[in-house]
Amino acid sequence: MVVTSEDAVQETTITRRPSRKALWLLAPGVLWMLLFLVLPLLMMVYVSFWTQTTFKIEPTLTLQSWITFLTSPTYLGALWTTVRIWLLVLLSTLVVGYPAALFVGLLVKNKTLQTVLLVLCVIPFWTSFLIRVLAWRPMLGTEGAINMILMNLGIIHQPIEVLLFSELSVIIGMTQIYCVFMVGPIAFMLGRIDASVIEAAQDLGAGFWRIFRTIILPLSLPGVVVGAIFVSVMVLGEFATSAALSGRKVNLLGNIIVTQVGSLKWAFAAVAGVVLTIIMGAVVAVLLKIVDLRKEL
Repeated sequence: MVVTSEDAVQETTITRRPSRKALWLLAPGVLWMLLFLVLPLLMMVYVSFWTQTTFKIEPTLTLQSWITFLTSPTYLGALWTTVRIWLLVLLSTLVVGYPAALFVGLLVKNKTLQTVLLVLCVIPFWTSFLIRVLAWRPMLGTEGAINMILMNLGIIHQPIEVLLFSELSVIIGMTQIYCVFMVGPIAFMLGRIDASVIEAAQDLGAGFWRIFRTIILPLSLPGVVVGAIFVSVMVLGEFATSAALSGRKVNLLGNIIVTQVGSLKWAFAAVAGVVLTIIMGAVVAVLLKIVDLRKEL
């Protein structure tokens, strides 16, 4: 079959049309991202180099705000606390969320029951975020429900004071709030596992732990990565939970930003925001290196 130049031109035109349509479809999203993501980020970086004085800020570029941040024990302490609590919450949501996702996504065979269980996980989100956070106060206080139950059972003789207004209370609150973001993606990936693969492994004499190690865990890893990204982005930007449950004893970078903005110290707030954005970007980049989500999903 002989292909003429006219046919080649027509074929090229046909192949180009979808790409032009795709560009028009992408244009609103790209414009939105440029205006409300890229431009604010660039502005935040720019403001972080402004000259900050006690009562005003001037658009004169300087490194003083960055030097103050990187040499201040308060800011560096908040940075370390943010990273530490993020790691602990990430681990706790994985420890709590993975077994729940394993039960919902793999052990429950009825699709309707799976949907009902996932909806039950989402029910807390039907209430206000602050209500969910503040509801932990009567649970964790010295005269709260947990201490009263433990004392009535004779497990403890004095209230456990560390349950509230501490890092532990912040971790407990964040784990409960963000655990569902770990359960959902993992349950979705576990639900895609072909049951015949597990049955074949069982027929070959493989036990549960070997099946879990060689089949279930590798196939659910993309869900773990997606859940870790969700949890990481939200926990790293947190400030309300720590303020409500720690009695302002736990200072995260988010709290530093809120305080600096309230004090009209925009340059210091911008520096903390840039640092937080860099950490988030690095965390997401590392997680995406673990699994190729475009290939797996």
